[in-house]
Amino acid sequence: MTRTDDEPPEWAKERARELMATEDDEGVDDSDEGHEDGESGADTPSEDGSERVPDVPVEVVDEAERLTRLAREAVDPAAAEGYRDRRDDLVTDHEYTPRLREEDDTLVLYPEEWMESGTVQLDRIEDTDRAVEVSLSGPGDADRYREVAGYNDAVADAVAERADEVHAETARSFAAFMSNHYVRAVDDATPEMRAEFREEFFPRNAWPTDEQRAALEESLETIERVAAALDEPAP
Repeated sequence: MTRTDDEPPEWAKERARELMATEDDEGVDDSDEGHEDGESGADTPSEDGSERVPDVPVEVVDEAERLTRLAREAVDPAAAEGYRDRRDDLVTDHEYTPRLREEDDTLVLYPEEWMESGTVQLDRIEDTDRAVEVSLSGPGDADRYREVAGYNDAVADAVAERADEVHAETARSFAAFMSNHYVRAVDDATPEMRAEFREEFFPRNAWPTDEQRAALEESLETIERVAAALDEPAP
């Protein structure tokens, strides 16, 4: 999900143009050794011949986006802060710094060497492609989301028809969790996703009753059983 093929932000493109203009006027300095005809580093292949990409792995970008969305949706301020801290620690481990650009609702990951006192230093940007941008409000794969959310809602409705209300309430929460955080069917949840629901989302975002808490494992089993029945062909 990393946006390594997206256009760089406008400020970065402008900075790149300024650097190229300076190189044309003053010649290539030691930091540009090996570039031809004054090209900017953003377009220069790496030593193995491939285009340079951000140094942060794709899975780290995906997880940073997920934690950012969880923080925004958390009802409990402490839970939101916990998600943000986990995101920041994860990105920092890869020597990047996360920032939320509010004007276009975008999560941006900057290399740490570009930063000073929390601010990007334009004169340190040698390759704009090293930054990563993730839109938090873009359409994404809207058709896929609608398909998955529709299925998960149908499972929750079926649970409400076939089981007690305590299971139905948990089914609705689990459907929302799987649709919004993973765009994945409720019966396709991994053990890790179920654990996250039990330990993080359910107690903090579902506002469960004592009865729901006590019946959580039974509710998850009911959801899986009902979903399996819906997937079976009609007799």
